[in-house]
Amino acid sequence: MLRGVRGATTVEANVDEQIFERVTELLTVMVGENNIQCDDIAAVIFSSTPDLNAAFPAKAARGIGWTEVPLFGTQEIENPDGMPKCIRVLLLWNTDKTQKAIKHTYLRGAAMLRQDIAIPVEQAD
Repeated sequence: MLRGVRGATTVEANVDEQIFERVTELLTVMVGENNIQCDDIAAVIFSSTPDLNAAFPAKAARGIGWTEVPLFGTQEIENPDGMPKCIRVLLLWNTDKTQKAIKHTYLRGAAMLRQDIAIPVEQAD
């Protein structure tokens, strides 16, 4: 069965190093919280807000060894009520887990996005 695992994080600045660091952190937590094996990932979709263009978030996934995983990046619409400097991830995962068993991950400022379904994960600064 194919399931979606959602995640998001924020950065303070439109800087490639910070984007890579935060996306790597996010993917690591998403995988760890759900016990995801790389071979079971069907694809990953990344989106970033229009104020982030210093780097492709998908490059961080390549940096942690996801060389065979199909990755796709897109830009979100500009919305005056949207969260700035935000990167979102939709990881498509082949798993037998139920939808209810999936743990979605929202880090840093993005923890405010989906308090209803996500367990915010604390991280060290």
